[in-house]
Amino acid sequence: MLASVGVRVLAASRGKVSLVSVSRRLCSKHPETPASLPDPLPDSEPPKQRRPKKDPAECSVLLFPGQGSQFVGMGRGLLQYPNVKEMFTVAQKILGYDLLSLCLQGPEEELQRTVHCQPAVFVTSLAAVERLNHENPKAIEMCVAAAGFSVGEFAALVFSGAMNFAEALYVVKIRAEAMQRASELVPSGMLSVVGRPQAQYKHACLQAKEHCMSLGIEEPVCSVANYLFPDGRVIAGHQQALDFLQQNSRRLQFMRTKPLLVSGAFHTKLMESATEPLREVLRQVEVRRPDINVYSNVDGKRYMNEKHVRRQLVTQLVSPVKWEQTLHEIYERMHGKKFPYTYEVGPGNQLGATLQRCNMKAFKTYEHVDVAIHEED
Repeated sequence: MLASVGVRVLAASRGKVSLVSVSRRLCSKHPETPASLPDPLPDSEPPKQRRPKKDPAECSVLLFPGQGSQFVGMGRGLLQYPNVKEMFTVAQKILGYDLLSLCLQGPEEELQRTVHCQPAVFVTSLAAVERLNHENPKAIEMCVAAAGFSVGEFAALVFSGAMNFAEALYVVKIRAEAMQRASELVPSGMLSVVGRPQAQYKHACLQAKEHCMSLGIEEPVCSVANYLFPDGRVIAGHQQALDFLQQNSRRLQFMRTKPLLVSGAFHTKLMESATEPLREVLRQVEVRRPDINVYSNVDGKRYMNEKHVRRQLVTQLVSPVKWEQTLHEIYERMHGKKFPYTYEVGPGNQLGATLQRCNMKAFKTYEHVDVAIHEED
């Protein structure tokens, strides 16, 4: 069962702080209608209550970043926008500590911890949506799709109306704590890799696991955890496996390797112990079908219903984030069809960088919503 204080906070917040999803629902006269419908046959009558078709050139897509994008000072440029201070107030009640102070002042080593940075990125990203809604309400009104990287997927679901802000934050809290505990069970990590076209990532991971077995490690883990862009991967697993990959990078056709500042091997089998706490808390919160297209990290496909959301969020913990595949799914279109505006809402601009590597045409209409400095500062 949810902790009693969590229940009281969630009950008090229900209906008050599902702030950004409210702005989403106001943008449509028929929120129960899917955001995009197939064109009718040329000689057929259009449905009588069909939502007016949006011009692709005026539509928007929102991308929500994940862990690793956080930095001390994020949120400073957002406090004057409606609802943002209230969001951080609710966050303090749910989390039991001053999240706003941690975001603005650090210390950095505390903000970097999984238990802190995941809620911080989640709240700051949704606060960035409030800024976007204030400065460019049409971007919210015309939004047809959203996706989030790892923990960013929860922010995308809140924005889409699938989850309540306060309840989703509590789920993120439980998720982060479970992932932190799983990370402490064995020395592990994540390694960013940019390879040559001939690099064979799965074979490299196999060699790394064989190396670990030669060291006496039973059932070693080493696998691709993030598909970022063509020849851009994040590999995660036992620390000894990652050390092997770095030491043999030239032979493995890796042009660049860089350890990530994370506490464990996320999106691998080493997160298995975190799945049950997440599954349990997801059973206890309300989940609805998203009002717009929201894409799952697990397979890059749209969420279809509430059961699908719950199932995929748990599977995501032990499965690679297929971000490159997700971007292809979002931006695939007929030749000559215009691309939507894309807004990265949250700290950092890593998702913009991956979009640039995956689809340069879509990147031409990309913008980042700054979370640190207000335009008048």
